[in-house]
Formats: sequence, C-alpha cells, structure tokens
Amino acid sequence: MSIETARPARPIPAIVTTLNPLVRRLLHMGMPMGQNALFTVRGRTSGRLRTFPITLLEADGKRYVFAAFGEVDWVRNLRAAGEATVQQGRRKEHVLALELTPEAAAPVLRTGLAVALGMKVVGTMVAGWYGITAESTPEDYRESARNHPGFELRTV
Repeated sequence: MSIETARPARPIPAIVTTLNPLVRRLLHMGMPMGQNALFTVRGRTSGRLRTFPITLLEADGKRYVFAAFGEVDWVRNLRAAGEATVQQGRRKEHVLALELTPEAAAPVLRTGLAVALGMKVVGTMVAGWYGITAESTPEDYRESARNHPGFELRTV
C-alpha cells in the first residue's frame, strides 16, 4: 500500500549502475561495507526473488531504507510483498517493511543522512540524490521524503 505516490524515478547515475554488481558480489561474500547490505524482495508480478545492494539508515534505534532514486521497481515490489530479507556480512534476517509518511520520514532522513552529508565525496552525491544539503530545513526534508519513499524495517 502506498502512503503517497512519489514522483517518477530519477535516472540512476551511471556510477551506481556500474558499481552495483561489484558491490552486490562483495556484500554476498560477507565483506563489511559500512551500512550497506543486500536486500532481497519478491517480485510483485514474477514472484522471483530480487537481490540488490541498499544502504540502511539508523535513527532512534530503528532501521530504515529509502529509495534514493524515487519510485523504482524495488519500492513497488516491497510495497506488494511487505517483507524482505536483509543480509549484512554473513547474517541474514527476515524483516517486515512499514512505509513511512513524508512527515514521519523527514526526521529519519535528517538523522540518518547526517553522517553521509558530512563526507566530502559521498556527501555531495547523497545531497544531489536527495535534493538536500547540510543546511536543509525540516520542510526541505519533508519535500525530499515525498520524492524518496522510505520504509521502517522490523525484524520478524
């Protein structure tokens, strides 16, 4: 179920599509890569499992995932399935995914992205993807959350 339909997906940058297969292989081998993890969701029409790298955000002791490029296939699949598997290192866990409203997502984005925004290269990329900066206001984060669906992940 969609809380609010996000705008159409933005084109995914070439660096992301180029590096995703390598990142996926490294994560599958168990290599620690910060907050990156493998995310497996059942396809909404095919029923096939789809696995791809994501970045987990943490805020107030909870874990979240956001769609940096908007309304993409994994978002639609996660809405349909309502659950996924997260693998970090060798540890796999089954999670329920609860979609956030933009109002609930905004403070999570602000807290979760604070560290990334402080990094020179990564911060610039993340800021561009989400349309925010270190100086963004709460309204800027709400607007970003309208365009970047977010989900709280709860361990089953």
